[in-house]
Amino acid sequence: LAGASSVPVTTGRGDATQDKTDIDSFALLEPRADGFRNYCETEFAVSPEEMMLDKAQLLGLTPAEMTVLVGGLRSVGVSVSGDGLWGSGKLDNSWFKILLSMDVTWSATGYNSYEGKDRKSGATVRSASRTDLVFGSNSELRALAELYAQDDNQDKFVADFIAAWNKVMDADRFDLFA
Repeated sequence: LAGASSVPVTTGRGDATQDKTDIDSFALLEPRADGFRNYCETEFAVSPEEMMLDKAQLLGLTPAEMTVLVGGLRSVGVSVSGDGLWGSGKLDNSWFKILLSMDVTWSATGYNSYEGKDRKSGATVRSASRTDLVFGSNSELRALAELYAQDDNQDKFVADFIAAWNKVMDADRFDLFA
């Protein structure tokens, strides 16, 4: 973690073990898309970024919480597709800085894939998904990305990520809020 931050964890979660889980019935519950993990199984009538917004709403997340979670997850290397991984590999705001760089032009290479080319050399320097690039194209999400990209907001980014992470992790822990 950046700056020797620690993440408080509430222990005691009682998930079922693999041998106590009916694999076939739970397979039907697997998501077909998850913008937080940069996963989209196939093309849908609804865009990947709209599905991510729906998931964020189901999780009770604000736009700021969704933004900081995605940026933090990408910065530490969470992406099923491998797209959007241009951060430092540690929990910091570098992902937002790179996302907002004007040194790169983006062009679509598929339904949910884009390549970023260096403006000067024309060389391909990174790849992204629609759920990555929405943080640069949507006005509200871009404003949040710009906030987190600021050099003097590293501590805010880490604190907000930890708060949003714990909000999601503790969301179904009814024993904590009785």
